[in-house]
Amino acid sequence: MTSCSNLIVRFAEPGDCSVLFKLIQGLAEYEKLSHAVTGNALALKEHLFGSHKYIEAILAESAGQAVGFALFFHNYSTFLTKPGIYLEDLFVLPEYRRQGIGKALITKVAQIAVERDCGRLEWSVLDWNESAKAFYRSIGASILDDWQICRVTEDMLPHTNSL
Repeated sequence: MTSCSNLIVRFAEPGDCSVLFKLIQGLAEYEKLSHAVTGNALALKEHLFGSHKYIEAILAESAGQAVGFALFFHNYSTFLTKPGIYLEDLFVLPEYRRQGIGKALITKVAQIAVERDCGRLEWSVLDWNESAKAFYRSIGASILDDWQICRVTEDMLPHTNSL
């Protein structure tokens, strides 16, 4: 693995939302989910920097170009009675992979979790993404086979009261 010597890892700023959204679109393309992207850079900016901040993001830049990102938010463990961080997305442009950028991003999020006295850092991985699973295991992550994600989508949320 080579190291990206001119790498800068920093929190996203309001002016970064367009480039961050393009990286999100790149992630969706990689995951074969481009059709699922219905949001936009303006909504992203509101959720990152509006009156209620729902998410946080970190950008990785190489030679002044955004090449990857991590997007996360807080969750909570009732068993630990501690906050946690849920890593929603971690993505590095394909041509910049295997240079330590993904590791730098996840290391930064882990440092934030430690600074904020979080009990956990968690994320999901697609079952077919063997290279991501191998990377996550290499940094000490456990992949939990006994937990599965449950989801109610936006169109079904209004109907949950009638169950």
